[in-house]
Amino acid sequence: MLGLYARKIGMTQVFDEEGNLLPVTVMRFDPNVVVAKKTKEADGYAAVVVGINDAKKNRVTKARAGIFPENISPKKNVRELRDFEKEVAIGDSLGVEVLEGTRYVDVSGISKGKGFQGVLRRWGYSGGPSSHGSKFHRAAGSTGQNTYPARTFKNKKMPGRMGRENVTMLSLRVVKIDAEKQLLMVKGAVPGINKGLVFVRSAVKKGR
Repeated sequence: MLGLYARKIGMTQVFDEEGNLLPVTVMRFDPNVVVAKKTKEADGYAAVVVGINDAKKNRVTKARAGIFPENISPKKNVRELRDFEKEVAIGDSLGVEVLEGTRYVDVSGISKGKGFQGVLRRWGYSGGPSSHGSKFHRAAGSTGQNTYPARTFKNKKMPGRMGRENVTMLSLRVVKIDAEKQLLMVKGAVPGINKGLVFVRSAVKKGR
């Protein structure tokens, strides 16, 4: 599996080869440093560990600092990728060229936070009649029983904090790769705010 960290830049539109105007989400790839490699002989499986964003020395514990070789500064964000399909060495800086030739990607990120929301917005409830005398407009309605067991069961859909969750968008089509500017453009929505960190990997449900 191939994958790297990237920054969501925003949206724009491009023309494809047939002249169709496509809305695309743009992601920029900063250097992803290979901080470790795992082998079947030593660890029982093959994997590559990539990291991005240097961490402050006074914020790194000794245990975490021990993950990184002496010539590589500790990173804030680290990800292990099993069965990495390209040959790399510890200390290499990887960019969007790793995904060259990939037709579909999965993108994971933290979704936008929407604060405390009611059941209509959070769960899509239809609500009650909107006429003047209804007295039931946006309420959740019954949440339990009035006889045994008189309690609310787990996982009942109720008001609460919405958003700011890890979301993965599957099988987004790659429209364009700009290796010079380290940009990847995909057709579809990508979770999170602009300049937010996302993880892009080759799609697991669609062939390349």
